[in-house]
Amino acid sequence: MKLDILVFGAHADDAEIGMAGTIAKHTAAGLKVGLCDLTAAEMSSNGTPKIRKEEAARAASALGVSSRTNLGLPDRGLRLTEDQIWAVTAEIRRSSPDIVFAPYWEDRHPDHVACGTLVEEAVFNAKLRRYMPALKAVPAPQLYFYFINDLGRTDLVVDVSETYQAKESALSAYRSQFQKTPGEDVVATPLNDGYIERVRSRDMLLGQRRGFSLAEGFATKVPYAVDWFKRKKQ
Repeated sequence: MKLDILVFGAHADDAEIGMAGTIAKHTAAGLKVGLCDLTAAEMSSNGTPKIRKEEAARAASALGVSSRTNLGLPDRGLRLTEDQIWAVTAEIRRSSPDIVFAPYWEDRHPDHVACGTLVEEAVFNAKLRRYMPALKAVPAPQLYFYFINDLGRTDLVVDVSETYQAKESALSAYRSQFQKTPGEDVVATPLNDGYIERVRSRDMLLGQRRGFSLAEGFATKVPYAVDWFKRKKQ
């Protein structure tokens, strides 16, 4: 399936934390958005791969995405190896997106950093016709980085005030990660200790900087091109 936007995360819930409002805004506008989780999050303290898969499906439905895939790479084992770069490159070539998103290059979770690095390598390789010739090379998509745990340099913001309810619905799908239910075998983590509230506070502060109620921020490693002076059609 040809996608307009492809969003990578190391684990299911990464993309939702960082940019679910932006995803919902684009799907509501009719764009085809795909999510790709690199791992099954099998090393997570809470939940299981089966539970996380079910939660990911519910979150994807809440956001209206066109597809959600999982590459089955090892959780806490993401490395800049040829086979892992190959797997991510193949995902990009299969959907030929115009825009790719990945986690920001600084984050307290090493898998998030590794995911961003893998995607950056794969975006470059996707255009090389002699690399992995079994799959047709595609034009290099634009690459932007979203924030998960740590807010970094913010080059762009997207007003998500009208789609924030969809973000909250997507995050609430991950009950195993963000809730502590009495009587259940749940390990206390930063995720189930007011994490969603902190994400909302972050998004409110980002929005405040541009006069929006809520916003999500992004970084780019290349200059962002704008054209303020397009000639009006006669």
